[in-house]
Parts: sequence; C-alpha cells; structure tokens
Amino acid sequence: MKKNEKEQKSKNAKYPLELNTMPGFAGSSAYYLRYEDPRNEQALVSKEANQYWGNVDLYIGGTEHATGHLIYSRFWNKFLFDIGVVKDEEPFQKLINQGMIQGRSNFVYRINGTHTFVSHGLKDQYDITPIHVDVNIVNNDILDTEKFKQWRPEFATADFVLENGKYICGWAVEKMSKSKYNVQNPDDLVARYGADTLRLYEMFLGPVELSKPWDTNGIEGVFRFMKKLWRLFHDVDGHFILNEDKPLPEELKILHKTIKKVEEDNERFSFNTAVSAFMICVNELSDRKCHKRAILEPLVVLLSAYAPHICEELWHLCGHTDSVVTATFPSWDEKYLAETTLTYPVSFNGKVRFSRTFPVDMTVKDIETKIQQDPETQKWIADKTVKKIIIVPGKIINVVI
Repeated sequence: MKKNEKEQKSKNAKYPLELNTMPGFAGSSAYYLRYEDPRNEQALVSKEANQYWGNVDLYIGGTEHATGHLIYSRFWNKFLFDIGVVKDEEPFQKLINQGMIQGRSNFVYRINGTHTFVSHGLKDQYDITPIHVDVNIVNNDILDTEKFKQWRPEFATADFVLENGKYICGWAVEKMSKSKYNVQNPDDLVARYGADTLRLYEMFLGPVELSKPWDTNGIEGVFRFMKKLWRLFHDVDGHFILNEDKPLPEELKILHKTIKKVEEDNERFSFNTAVSAFMICVNELSDRKCHKRAILEPLVVLLSAYAPHICEELWHLCGHTDSVVTATFPSWDEKYLAETTLTYPVSFNGKVRFSRTFPVDMTVKDIETKIQQDPETQKWIADKTVKKIIIVPGKIINVVI
C-alpha cells in the first residue's frame, strides 16, 4: 500500500489534478462574446465593443443544441447580463434548428437457409430475410451483383433470382448510419459532380428546418442545371460567347423576377425555393438563347452565394480581376416586373379546353370578340348555340353553350 501511495503522489506531482472547469463550461458557452473584443487583456469583452456588436444575429444548430450548447449559452449570458458585462439578456436574436439529412437505405432479400438472394418484386414468393446493402453498389435501386459478391466474403458465392435480368433492391428512408450502409461520402460526390452541385442539392432538398431524405439520384437534376448555366456563357465548342447586346424586355423581366424572388427567399431562409427560382431563370434564358452581359453578370453575382466556385470562374471569364464576393448585390426594379399580358384559361361549360394570352389593358368586349373569332372556339362550339360568354378580368373565360 505504501508503495502504491508513493507512486500516486509521484503521478500527482507530474500531472496535477485540473480543477479549473471554466474554459470547458463558461468558455465553450460564451466564446461568441470574445469574437467582439479578441485582444482585450483586461476583460472578456469591453462595454464599448459589446455595445457596438450586440448579441448574435442568427444561431443555426441541430436540435441537440437545444439541450446542450444553447441552454448553457443562455445561462451564462443571463449571468453576464446580471453583473453588467453584456447589454442584452438573450445571447441570440434568431434560432434556426436545421433538419437532419436522412439516408435512403437499400435492401437485398436472402432466401432463408441459402446463399440465394431474390429480387424485390419476387420476394413475397419466398421465406426471406431483408439485409441492408451498401448504397454505393446500387444505382437507381439496381444492384451491381458482381460488386455485391466482392463486398463481403460471405457473399462471394451468392446466387440471384432476377427480374428481367436485373436485381431490384428494396429501399427505405432511415437515419444515416454506417450500420445501415447508407452513408454518402461527400468527397466521392464532389469528385463526381463538383462542390457547387453538392451545395445546391443539399439546399434544394427541402426547407432548412425539416429533415430530408437523401437520394443521390436526385443530384443529377442539379448537375444538369449547372451544365445548362455554363452553356449560357459558352457555345458547343467551349468558346466564351458573352455579348454586349441590349437586353430585351422579357429578358429583363426574367432577371428582375429572379432577383426579387431570391432576395425574399434569402430573408426567409427558404433556400430550396431560391434554387428552384435559379433553375426556372436559367431555363427561360436558355430558351431565349440569351448570352447578354447585362443579364448574365447580375445572375452570376446573385448565384454566387449558392454556387461560389463556378460563379467565381464565370466572373473572371467576364473580364473581372476582383472576386465576385466583392461585387454589389443586384437589385430589382419594379418597372421590369409589370405584367403586359395575361393568360386566360378558356372553358366551355366549366371545362377548360385551351388558353389564350391578351394584353393587360384589353377590354372585356374586345376579349369576347377575339374568343368568338378563335378557331378553337368554333371547334368546341360545333353546331351548338352560344348562350353567353362570362369573362372575369384577369381570371377566366367561360363560354356557356
């Protein structure tokens, strides 16, 4: 015992017991205040610095933070408020708990007592056990059977009962976990699609506060959007084709409608709908074969927060030597958003048959005349008599026969 006591005393002398828990408790909870005054050697934060910076504008964290860091931060901030160190009782102005990205698991079905695996559509004909399979050897729910045999030693001699020559896997949305073999490696996705595509797809999955199922198949649509964006600036041979032509009214309307939508979505943290707005914009500009600097340069700046790498490259290809992050954020102008035409669904006895577009300022009488003269109207009237034409301005046209 005496020998052990001496050894313990010797250890304590070399490695004294740490009794200071403040760095791990207070420091990890209130570190954000130190950012306001990092070189102050006399205090955590000066009153002048705290008066200038105030509390944190936005706190984004997973739901586990609500019972971890968040509660301790509020505890310490309220204490610091009580003793006059900080001016705000609450540490954070706005809280967003981002949702979890869930995994999309795949399953194979082993016939019990055998090394034979039956395809999903045939599994009900056998006594089977579902087994999680690595999603990286499955494409569009079709199993790569050779890779499956190489995946684990016990599957090396596996046999398969196929559907139309393919092994179709089952699937389910579950928590991403190594044990379920549904974890996506970001490095692999970046190598295949690029970092910007991965960023955009994560935002496109759904509202930031909700949990969303990950599906690698869906990333292909975002990847096509990125390639379509690139083609606005390049021809089929890869030559840069930005021109100085004056933009048309409909092109300005597309751009300013997108700026307005993205600006509003940014304020609401509705990133998925902003990505959707970008896709609509690029599609409409592509349909009009728009390669105009006055339209595309503001679009690059607008998109740069979402896809910074490709936008930085496009910005420099446009002739700029500074970074796109230093460019002025574009603003929208109401005059370009004014509607000059309205599209009406045209119904016959309440059933929509076709649609027609008329100038906004066209009178009801003129619209009625146009509808009566329209060949499509004559087709649906045939030999019947028109009793009346109901026109709700800006809404619908209904022909009663």
